Amino acid sequence: MFSESGVERVVHLAAQAGVRYSLENPHAYVDSNLVGFVNVLEGCRHNNVQHLAYASSSSVYGSNRTVPFSVHHNVDHPISLYAATKKANELMAHTYSHLFGLPTTGLRFFTVYGPWGRPDMALFLFTDAILSGRPIDVFNNGQMRRDFTYVDDIVEGVIRVLDRTPVPDADWQATSPDPASSSSPYRVYNIGNNEPVELMHLIETLEKCRGMTAEKNMMPMQPGDVPETHADIDDLERDTGFRPRPRSRMAWVGSSSGIVSITVGGKREA
Repeated sequence: MFSESGVERVVHLAAQAGVRYSLENPHAYVDSNLVGFVNVLEGCRHNNVQHLAYASSSSVYGSNRTVPFSVHHNVDHPISLYAATKKANELMAHTYSHLFGLPTTGLRFFTVYGPWGRPDMALFLFTDAILSGRPIDVFNNGQMRRDFTYVDDIVEGVIRVLDRTPVPDADWQATSPDPASSSSPYRVYNIGNNEPVELMHLIETLEKCRGMTAEKNMMPMQPGDVPETHADIDDLERDTGFRPRPRSRMAWVGSSSGIVSITVGGKREA
């Protein structure tokens, strides 16, 4: 495909996603996220691709509790296999940047929501349960915050970054290495909203826009999960001029377009 179409830039977003599913099916994550990713790297390497931008994840921050999460923070302590595969993607990309001069940019997405979102995400699971009269599982007894990021902002961030091919960082020091850049053509960025939302507020928003009250099943923190995500997007704004637009209290969820896009019973409403 690479050689036939003369591809110059590549955006790689395919992956086996999800923290909890990785506990049940680890081999699916190895096959898709590791083997699949090295295939993309090889395709780029052998066909003179000028820039590879790929999806990483906020999950790489793992057990880090310093917020907001910065690309300059250490991410050597993942707490799920999914997170480990995304961290491995960043390491593999850096290796190809170093060995073969392939410019690569990793994009750490923070809890993407919006039209055609993943049906295993809380927004869709909660809505389906509320409409069906089933209880919703509220982990960590509701003491969780997520940096929900609207899909349009994710797309804008990807496009901005794709137009900015990384070059070696002249200020990078091997004696105090910055994980966000390199002496090779390599970068990583956070793409998040920079405004975490309380989980209970999300539930209240869903209840309000549907005119129903959720039956809540309070549960402890689940393995591989974290209490909070919060993106530091200063580097993204500095290098691309783009900063995701704040969206007041998950406004899309209560809009007509949001309501008809939410998964109900495994299908999307017309």
